[in-house]
Amino acid sequence: MDNSQNLSYQAGQAKGQAQEKGNQMMDRAANAAQSAKDSLQEAGQQMQAKAQGAADAVKNATGLNK
Repeated sequence: MDNSQNLSYQAGQAKGQAQEKGNQMMDRAANAAQSAKDSLQEAGQQMQAKAQGAADAVKNATGLNK
């Protein structure tokens, strides 16, 4: 392999490694976004359940839950 072929090969290797690194970073970002979405969804469901519990407690206390 002459010098220009070697340099071309190394450039191709570097390009492939950079693309793989970019793909890994995109995967990590997508996983982080999904995790954040899941966390927010769970928090929203918990808040909704607490609000429903509070509303039921008020109804029970005022006799509106009959």
